[in-house]
Amino acid sequence: MKAFVLAIAALTGVETTTFVSAADLQQPFIVPAVRPESATGWSLAVSPYFWGARLSGDVGQFGLPAIKLESDFADILKDLDFSFMAVGEARYEGFSLFGDIIYTRLSAGAATPLGLMTERVDVTSETFSGLAGAGYSVFRDGRSTIDVVAGARVWHVSTDISYSGGLFDGASARDSATWVDAMAGFRGRYFLSDQIYLSSWGLVGAGQAKLDWDIAAGVGTAFSDRISGVAGYRALGVDYSHDNFVFNVVQQGPILGLAVRF
Repeated sequence: MKAFVLAIAALTGVETTTFVSAADLQQPFIVPAVRPESATGWSLAVSPYFWGARLSGDVGQFGLPAIKLESDFADILKDLDFSFMAVGEARYEGFSLFGDIIYTRLSAGAATPLGLMTERVDVTSETFSGLAGAGYSVFRDGRSTIDVVAGARVWHVSTDISYSGGLFDGASARDSATWVDAMAGFRGRYFLSDQIYLSSWGLVGAGQAKLDWDIAAGVGTAFSDRISGVAGYRALGVDYSHDNFVFNVVQQGPILGLAVRF
């Protein structure tokens, strides 16, 4: 969120060129290939993943006017403190339960040129996104499936600013928003062979956001009976605004995942 911090810096005399929102690095969901049903009828899969996404859109916080963002993945990565992304699925015959969790934390700081109002400004941004849903297969051919799905996505985005030295020494501020959107769409996988499969995902919805959408497609290959790799591309967009908090962004980029089956 480079431009956003520059707007804050203008109010306090800070000169800085590095910061992006934690929401700049967010969530893909490529469908992992589940193992054939066990004796209990259930099949399970968990897939941690990595998303090299770029971000564009409008973001506004702390009562400031919304600003346009254009952040490449390299800009985001240099401010990344911690990130965790994983998806899981449980399937019983034609029914499925799935979830997708993402947490990211980014931070940046800069010294002021004069140090009168403050000597340094530090900014930390956190984003959590959790998706939970259920589906039913409208097409099944061996392990290949097409599911209609419905669920809900919870977003939480927060930014903290702290000041050190000068007249503002010890002062801090926080702006955050949490919202929930209902989602519906499809999930599918098609096996080209016992080792290689195609997967896709498409959801659209709304709720507290005006629009929330998510599409992904990829190819997976099995390394063993339990482990396979997935590579693809994902695009996600959300348009949320409330009480001068604006988060209207599109994120897109390549993804890599590791699916573990139980």
